Amino acid sequence: MEKNFNMKKYSADLIFPIASDPIQNGVVIVSDKGQILDIGDSSRIPSEGSQKIEGALIPGFVNTHCHLELSHMKGLMKTGTGLISFIDSVVKFRDFPQEEIMDAIAKGDQEMWDNGIVAVGDISNKIDTAQVKSQSNIDYYTFVEMFDFMQAGNLQPTIDQYKPVYEGQSVSGNNKKSYVPHAPYSVGKELFQFIREHNLPNSTISIHNQETPSENELFQKGSGSFYDFYKGFGMELPMKAIGKSAIHYALENMDPSQRTLFVHNTLTTKDDVLAAQAWSKDVFFATCANANLYIENKLPNYQMFVDTNAAMTIGTDSLSSNWQLSVWEEIKTIHRFNSFLPLATLLQWATLNGAKALGYENNIGSLEIGKSPGVLALLGLTSLEPESLENISVKRLF
Repeated sequence: MEKNFNMKKYSADLIFPIASDPIQNGVVIVSDKGQILDIGDSSRIPSEGSQKIEGALIPGFVNTHCHLELSHMKGLMKTGTGLISFIDSVVKFRDFPQEEIMDAIAKGDQEMWDNGIVAVGDISNKIDTAQVKSQSNIDYYTFVEMFDFMQAGNLQPTIDQYKPVYEGQSVSGNNKKSYVPHAPYSVGKELFQFIREHNLPNSTISIHNQETPSENELFQKGSGSFYDFYKGFGMELPMKAIGKSAIHYALENMDPSQRTLFVHNTLTTKDDVLAAQAWSKDVFFATCANANLYIENKLPNYQMFVDTNAAMTIGTDSLSSNWQLSVWEEIKTIHRFNSFLPLATLLQWATLNGAKALGYENNIGSLEIGKSPGVLALLGLTSLEPESLENISVKRLF
């Protein structure tokens, strides 16, 4: 290794490289540009001259699901109202002074960076976030989210609405973008076809999935709260019940050759996961624990996802449905209610799995020589299997 007088050396009680086993009494050497130069235990890499961390070192977090453009809605939504009431409230709070919206977006971006997030899969219905993303330290994969509430007929107004949003999104640096469907219950077959035909190869396609029981009921029986929701707006659903859960409608209409990120999955079952895995080898599942509790007061069955070897990732959702934008707080919430899950597993969900879902795994997601994944300290974490994460905090080192 060439001598680099500007390099940083960190030693810690534990290191979670993610792509390999945890290291006790480990050392990481980072260049002045953030690239990992070396990593190992202190018997191989002397810790002399290092900055000693009382805790653990991990790579930067990947937030696979966020709505940065809704940051101005923090604290405005009531909790526990259910998804349909929540959607209705979001629509009502969309019209805010643009200056307040832009200020909240900038603060949300900074909050994520301060909380150790290095990459974000961000939902955009408008162009509002493009400027902040072009200047951010964070890598953004922008999902230009489209929906037509399955209204058959003239698709052109929907295309005219979202094409400028797509064209205006930042692709500076490592930023990426793709067209994505909102959810099975809000996208018709013609719009799904447009999305399949207008994305680049090797894209990631994100879709909200199975957040509430009425979503599955709509597709299984053609009834329920979503059916009533449509009727309330005078809409006629062109689709008929398929006798299967909502995810099957999505699988019938999406492209299995692309990376696919199913988001929330609160009601997703083992059969649903196995069907998705049989459909494509590039299927990922994002969990947003705090948002699930905020909206529906319910969490997914995490044991089922472990049993099916599902590629899990972690998202924060937006400040309209969360108290903060912090992947570490999501991990703490999951662990609080599911302490059987090993911390190393949760950290993999929050880093390398997320990087793979967004196509960033060659540079971030794990502490490996040659990567520039960011380096975070989990202060106070000295055990591989802590009983609680409540008093452990995150500090960005690089």
